[in-house]
This record gives sequence, C-alpha cells and structure tokens, in this order.
Amino acid sequence: MTRKIDGIIVDCVSREIFPGFLELKQGRIVRVGRNSGELCQHTQCRYILPGFTDAHIHIESSMLSPSSFAQAALRHGTIATVSDPHEIANVIGIRGIDYMLESAAQTPLKFHFGAPSCVPATPFETAGAELGVRDITELLNRSDIKFLAEMMNYPCVIQRNSQVMEKISSAKVAGKPIDGHAPGLRGEELDRYIEAGISTDHETTELEEGREKLRKGLHLQLREGSAARNFDELFPCLSEYPEKCMLCSDDLHPDDLMKGHINLLVNRALERGAELFTVLRAASWNPRQHYGLDTGTLQIGDAADFIISSSLNPITVEETWIDGKCVFKNNQVIDFEQSKETPNQFNATPINAASLKLAIPKQQTRIIEVTAGQIVTKESIETIGSGEETPAKHTATSVNKLVVLNRYKKAEPAIAFVRGFNLQRGAIASSIAHDSHNIIAVGSNDSDLAAAINMVVEEKGGVAVCNGNQREILSLPVAGLMSLEGCREVARKYQELNSMSRTLGSKLPAPFMTLSFLALPVIPELRLTDKGLFDSRLFRFVNYMP
Repeated sequence: MTRKIDGIIVDCVSREIFPGFLELKQGRIVRVGRNSGELCQHTQCRYILPGFTDAHIHIESSMLSPSSFAQAALRHGTIATVSDPHEIANVIGIRGIDYMLESAAQTPLKFHFGAPSCVPATPFETAGAELGVRDITELLNRSDIKFLAEMMNYPCVIQRNSQVMEKISSAKVAGKPIDGHAPGLRGEELDRYIEAGISTDHETTELEEGREKLRKGLHLQLREGSAARNFDELFPCLSEYPEKCMLCSDDLHPDDLMKGHINLLVNRALERGAELFTVLRAASWNPRQHYGLDTGTLQIGDAADFIISSSLNPITVEETWIDGKCVFKNNQVIDFEQSKETPNQFNATPINAASLKLAIPKQQTRIIEVTAGQIVTKESIETIGSGEETPAKHTATSVNKLVVLNRYKKAEPAIAFVRGFNLQRGAIASSIAHDSHNIIAVGSNDSDLAAAINMVVEEKGGVAVCNGNQREILSLPVAGLMSLEGCREVARKYQELNSMSRTLGSKLPAPFMTLSFLALPVIPELRLTDKGLFDSRLFRFVNYMP
C-alpha cells in the first residue's frame, strides 16, 4: 500500500520548487508527482524539504545516550548524524562503541558511526582503552561502521607513522571515507596530510585556512558547537565551494541542543543571504554523497526522510519523517525505548587539598590562555610566583589553578595554570576531558578544587561545582560521559551548574565545555594531560617554568 504526502516540494538536487506530492511505499519514495496551482496560498504553505544531517558529531558530548539525543534532535529536523564514538571508546573501548550502536538502534534517527582512529588520541595521556590496527581493521569490516573517524594524530600522518598509515590503509581497503582533524594545518604539511587519504576537516577556524583546504580537495565541515563556533568565519566558503561544504556541531551540550541543531545553522545561513538550495545541499545532499548514507533527499528510490515547514525563511520544523513514518508532529516525538545500561570504568580515589599544593619560584611561568568560543588556546609567559606556595588564583592576574587527575588508576594530579575562567571563588570539575576523559578541574583555592574533584570521584563521573558548602553535581553514570535522563532534565541541571559557575566569577558562555578541551593534546597551543603540561606545537611535554 502506498501513501501520498502533498505539499510544495523543495528539491535541492534539481534545484526546483513546485507544488506536488510524494508517494511512499515501504519507507521509500516511489514517485514524485507535480500538481497544478500556485506554490503557496499564504497560511496554507506546506513545504516538504530534505531532513538535516549533522556531518560530524560526538553524541557523548551532549551528555545524553543516543536514544535520549534522538528524542531531542528529531524535534529540530535532524534525520541523521555522522558520529565519531571516540569519547566512549577512549573509556571502555569496543564495548563502548557497541553500546552506542545498541542505544541508537532503539531510535528512528539514522546514526552513522565510524571507527575511532585515535584511541588514545596520543601517547601523551592515559586512556581507558587502546584500539590498535587489528581492532580498527575489524571495525571497518563491519557493515554498521561507515568510516574511519577523525585522524587526530596529524603529526604522525605527516611523518607517515607505520601504525597510523596501516589504519588509513584499512579504511581504503574497506572502501570507506577517512575523516580528518587538521587545526591550523597549511602549506606543504597540509598537502602531505591530504595525500595520505584524508577527505574532510572540521577543525578549521580561519577563512583563508578553509579556502586553502577546499581548494586542495578537502571537504569542509562548517562547525558550530557549544565551545568551538566557527560558522560565521567560514560562511563565505558555503557559496564559494557549495559541493564541498557540510554542516556540523562536533560537540553540542544539552542546553544548546534544546534550542536547536543543524536547523539553526540552516536558518542562520539563509538570514545571511545564502542561496536556499546551496544551504539545503550542505545540510543533506553533500554528507549523503560523501559518506554514502542511506538518507533521503526527495528523489525517487530514496528513503522517505524529510521535514515539513510552513516557511522557507526561516525553516520551521513542524513535522519530521524518517523511512516513511512521522516521528515528530504537534510538538510530540514518537515513543521509543531508552537504554538503561551504564557501562563505565572509573578507578580514581579521593584526594586531599594538600596534594594540590605547588610552590612557584618568583620567575616566569607558562600559562594556558583560553578564549570564549574557541577550543584552541594560547601560551603566555609571565611571573606569578612569590617563591612560596602559590594559591589556585593569583588575584592580580586572574590566573586559576588547573588540575587533571587520572581516573583509571591511582596517580598524582597534574597541575598547571590557566587564565580565562576568572574564578574568584570555588571550583568546577568534570569527568568529561577530551579525549581520554580523566578528571579535569579549575578553581580558585585548593580546598574547593579537591572537594569538586572528589564529588566526581564519588559519583564515578559527573560535572560538579563547589563553593564551600554549596555543592551541586550532574551525575554521568554512562562511562562518566552520559546521563540516563532526557535532554530537558539534563539541560536544566547543566544550566544550573553553568549559572553557579558564573556566580563564582566565570564569564565564559560554556565554562564546562571550554574546560573539557584543556586536556586534549592535539589542539594548539598548550594543554594539560594527566601526564603533565604539553605543547602541541612542539608535540612534547614542557615544564611550567620555561
């Protein structure tokens, strides 16, 4: 039996808009027909458009299981994601990837997972698992693994490290795309990175950098997440290279997901004057073609995946359809089961404030400088010490103490200094610390720092704020990364913690998201892993006193 859906068809492939209908059978489009009449009778508009695909996202960063993520994303017209599960893979390995696949299978949303290429991201941090060449090859031979996920260890690609190149070779043999991760890479090094077989990049932050990458053949994923916001800077690329641009969020926290997803980028592009078909192709057709996805773009034979809107600018998602079924309508999402499993690996033990004491001579000290809206950092060098024990906050320069504690085994905390959080009192801590997800914390004093860290330890994962006796935590029992609650509840609690951090002095729009990237040694310039202070430009550890 077939089903007929009438409306104004917006075909981004043929670049046409016409009154017509879709004929659906067994979840696919078997006919696209045309009706006579005007395009729109004002209030009776019913535009049928292709649904949206996030071309690069880590679902774990939403702090939601895939099934809970889907409940929120379907409301925004998202019908598919291209997802790298390397966050949970760094914690519990292939068992974590299987958990993501199993949770995703409970939903109608089309999750497409890749094989995490860098677990751990580098040898300069302690992770909970390691995926070698054999593991990656076996994953890529699975039909439910669609690509080799972002090759973060770009120095080893450029140097043609044998293990890294074997992973890339496995993807080539399997006939699957290879995602890149090349922050700031230009010139001959970029050429060498691309020549290895890399096909995409989502880490571009500057317009000319993006143009060079596109000109040299990379597909660019224009990113707008909770911490890294690069869409506006890269916006001109959308019209200059319309066949090679996709839209992505990378890392999106639950409060932002409540507001919207790829639909927000689509509407922002339209508001800025981008051509409708170009924007829709970036949000649907381009990721489908690049990754070989079975997602619909309103063509005969396609999966019946689409959205219905009463307007084309802005696009308002009133219905979401996947495989011929309406999964969101009248502000309601179709019911489906939520996973209750809580796989984890958390072996850290509580610490005391004395373990965080650090004497800094009265001489120059390396400081990590963070910037709102960016995950890249800068290094500054200045004198902050007095020769005695240095407090977590140096009042004159608004420098806070940064701590990373190994969550997989008992170890001494790594300590450094950071500017940009501006905490005048209290501390915040989290078990989300890309990509190995040790415990990371920043604070104004050692007592609150230790207490915030211990709150996370006691819950075996979470996001915490401590200011004396004022203490709150969002528990994350799934690998210390995700909650079992729905998006609305997690977003409410997360917003509460963000508000509390602002009362401590932070002016960052997303302090926990910014904090979560300070342990990632593949992003410039200066980072702190559980093993020490790391300079990603030199790709080696450095002393906090130069």
